[in-house]
Amino acid sequence: MAFERICFRTLPDGSVRKVYPYHVSLEGMAKLVLCRDDEDYDVMVKYIFICAKRKNVIVVIYIAMSNHGHATILATCQDDADAFKTEWLRMYSQYFSKKYHQRKVLHHTSAVALYLDSEWYLRNTLAYVPKNALDALSRVEDYRWSGYRGMFCQGKAPDGIRKAWTLTRREKEACFHTHDSLDGVPWLVNSEGGLEPASACDHEYLESAFGYDQAFFLKTIGTVNMAEMHQKLVDNPRQRQNDTEMLKTIESIAQGWFKCGLLDLPLEKKARLLPYIYRSFRTSIAQLARCFGLDPDTVVRMVGKPRPAAKSHPDEGKAEG
Repeated sequence: MAFERICFRTLPDGSVRKVYPYHVSLEGMAKLVLCRDDEDYDVMVKYIFICAKRKNVIVVIYIAMSNHGHATILATCQDDADAFKTEWLRMYSQYFSKKYHQRKVLHHTSAVALYLDSEWYLRNTLAYVPKNALDALSRVEDYRWSGYRGMFCQGKAPDGIRKAWTLTRREKEACFHTHDSLDGVPWLVNSEGGLEPASACDHEYLESAFGYDQAFFLKTIGTVNMAEMHQKLVDNPRQRQNDTEMLKTIESIAQGWFKCGLLDLPLEKKARLLPYIYRSFRTSIAQLARCFGLDPDTVVRMVGKPRPAAKSHPDEGKAEG
């Protein structure tokens, strides 16, 4: 069966919806160390899943590092992916501030949610996430704070584990640092109190992306260009580009989405592309107006919040290629 990058999934709220893949990065700016001990790493990981449950998205794979975290998620739209990243940033910043009595953590931390609009982009991102373990001088398969070991194990977890929903209120608060209800979640907790990724990640999505071939996944991890992916996923969305660079970025995405240059795009396709650029890159209304050849008022309307009934995804109706 061919891999479907865009597919239907049962979301945490029980509804079955069409979902799209996003990469979310949490980054400590100005050399802020976000994880200082094992408890911090554990909380960062568990908050990924608490926030996913709250914001109705699905986690595919993740990693927590000393000053950043990555998660590949499935969400129904950019709004939901943005809601997840904001909640993850808010929850972890609140925990960090309380523990270390450090104020204005939010001012020194950044979160970005970027849509993965091609199979190449998606597969390389799924490989990039666990390969970050090398920065911690660890082998990918040995790194404790990654979802890697939940992949290609048929969803099986080690013995000596507990179901998260069976924890007492005090155990839940000590283990997950939350008052949220865990009723109905499939999560399993190991003997050390860690969350077992095989029980919490959508491993089937990742496995299907690599044709259920673990060797293909390992080969991609070995060959993925970390510098290139870091630039695409982490740096570019946070850096302000000049008009020439932004035009090249928009042109490349337009070709990937519509097989058509920016100048030849009809207005309805520009209306699908422009909000994505606005949310995914550091830009401005004035710059978007110049690059898209539109007046600023039109740009403002295009990037405004849509009514719930009108919410749609840029890929809606687009053939997968």
